Amino acid sequence: MHEKKTLVLGASGNPSRYSNLAILRLLKYGHPVVAIGRKHGFVGDVEIHTEKKIFDTIDTVTLYLNPLHQQEYYDYILSLHPKRIIFNPGAENDELAGLAKGKGIAAIDACTLVLLSTNQF
Repeated sequence: MHEKKTLVLGASGNPSRYSNLAILRLLKYGHPVVAIGRKHGFVGDVEIHTEKKIFDTIDTVTLYLNPLHQQEYYDYILSLHPKRIIFNPGAENDELAGLAKGKGIAAIDACTLVLLSTNQF
């Protein structure tokens, strides 16, 4: 298995949120995780940052933000040069997907949890 450093954008410390479950599941599958959300906190040992921090070698950005809240992150996401962006259910965004594809970044409408559980991550 290849480790894929993943940024969870829209991360939440609330255990009932899918972003929280995704962080835990990514870790379980051996992927390094960094996280950005509206509120500072932790999911296990993963710190949820509130600022647009520059992380090295991000393979995947997985989005848990609705499209209206994604706009302020467009330039930031593209500046990380990820290999792909996963738009989880409710986060689908044709505008950002188009910008990503224009920069050679794969844009996938999928569920991170399903991709992990079916070995497609």
